[in-house]
Amino acid sequence: MESYENFPAWIVLLSTSVAVSIYGLGAYILAGFGIWVAALYLLYCLWAEFEVLKGSCVDCYYYGKVCGLGKGKLAPLFFKKGDPKKFAEKEFTWYKMLPDFLVFIFPIVGGIILLVRSFSWLLVVLLAILIALSFGGNAVIRGQFACKYCKQREISCPAAKAFGGKTAGK
Repeated sequence: MESYENFPAWIVLLSTSVAVSIYGLGAYILAGFGIWVAALYLLYCLWAEFEVLKGSCVDCYYYGKVCGLGKGKLAPLFFKKGDPKKFAEKEFTWYKMLPDFLVFIFPIVGGIILLVRSFSWLLVVLLAILIALSFGGNAVIRGQFACKYCKQREISCPAAKAFGGKTAGK
């Protein structure tokens, strides 16, 4: 399978739309506790994105290029280029994935608490959409559009190894 040197804009738009939708739904759900909770959640999401840029994107093949998730062009705006050899050496752990999981866990837990307080079909639907986007949407984006055509995956990617993807390191 051929990888992209720079991903097409439509893939970046699709993957960014899923992420922004998750953040927006999460903030809307958590706003049920007050606007400040939604604001804190959005600040957390921003922090999590910066952690990915700082911890992974700086060492990625796509640093300065258009990657499937749209972060390759963002990383140079905030951080200096790292060492591409470090990307392949990174170890994937569930602990390192925890900040990403919390992006959807916070609003799901918050939504359940809100449902217990006062049942709402709108909230049930929003939670269902959030869960579908967080699991299904991200799986489709990565599996069918981003990782599938990623040059870094071909070189070596700890996430691809962890999720059973084919890498040069395997």
